[in-house]
Amino acid sequence: MKGKTKPNKGIFTNDSGKPTAVDLFCGCGGLTVGLKRSGFRVLGAVDVDPLSIKTYKANHRDVTLWEKDIRELDPQELADALGLEKASLDLLAGCPPCQGFSTMRTLNGAFTVDDPRNDLLLEFERFVEALRPRAVMMENVPGLADDRRFDAFLRKLEKLGYLGDHRVLNAAEYGVPQRRRRLIYLAGLGMKIPFAEKAAKMKTVEEAIGGLPKAGRSGDPVHDMPENRTPKVLKIIRLIPKDGGSRRDLPEGFQLDCHKRCNGFNDVYGRMAWKEVAPTITSGCFNPSKGRFLHPEENRAITMREAALLQGFPRRYKFPLTDNKCAVALMIGNALPPPFIRAHAHVIRKTLLERFKFPKTGERA
Repeated sequence: MKGKTKPNKGIFTNDSGKPTAVDLFCGCGGLTVGLKRSGFRVLGAVDVDPLSIKTYKANHRDVTLWEKDIRELDPQELADALGLEKASLDLLAGCPPCQGFSTMRTLNGAFTVDDPRNDLLLEFERFVEALRPRAVMMENVPGLADDRRFDAFLRKLEKLGYLGDHRVLNAAEYGVPQRRRRLIYLAGLGMKIPFAEKAAKMKTVEEAIGGLPKAGRSGDPVHDMPENRTPKVLKIIRLIPKDGGSRRDLPEGFQLDCHKRCNGFNDVYGRMAWKEVAPTITSGCFNPSKGRFLHPEENRAITMREAALLQGFPRRYKFPLTDNKCAVALMIGNALPPPFIRAHAHVIRKTLLERFKFPKTGERA
């Protein structure tokens, strides 16, 4: 973490001519990528996960990073280090860890999970109250909308003067090559911020990963991480039809007993289809027993590079060298898809430009 800098009053005194942002719960940097691509200058970020921190540092050396539990970080410490005066930050964005709100944990909302991470939403609220940014963007799983803490969060921000709204949207409709339903909350201090328009067309699996070299000998360690399958599983994979085939297409003798007993989770041992979007990329995306994560043509699960591209990360985004594929998959599966963030951050930036008459510079196509 760098030392204290000269006061930064937002875009009015920002040498880059770009609106400023801070990324809370930054993970491996998906949100930061989206913010940068929409024309924001990300000043600071916070996270506690060691592998995510290592990945973030490798890709965003220009951002001041706090490597600590956000509950132990004083917002004033962050503001002082970044040279931020109160109400000078243009955008505070983040995704508080959402595992406790997920439909997998709550059986589609049938019950509530008492997960301590749920309360990290209150930490996000604490930083909003302390920093008073001009705009707020928070992304999370749809299940958050039904939690009492989210209701309290909305009431608190309204009392602070924020005019906000939230929606559950499909990231595939905003340039992400996968189905992914996410809650997004947008708010402005004394102003409304509209949601982004949908993209003209969806990006397919083929457009995202079709041009990659063959996995295993590409020279990209993230694309070449080996698989370890039993002969029986390999045979099952080879029998599943190319380009969208399913376990339902398997001969009777190759149907797993657990699938015969339970007809749910139909996507397991399924192949992605070239001309469609991918399923939601999760932390289990390297394991065909966890979902439709088989390559459309090759007899393997998708690689970690393919998973990252299906999340919308840049082709050359750096990931640490490690043999722990589970940890890499968890990091990528938990990331925020950059194109989804970019679309909404673009609208935030445009709203700020119109409201405060900022210089119109810095946006990337």
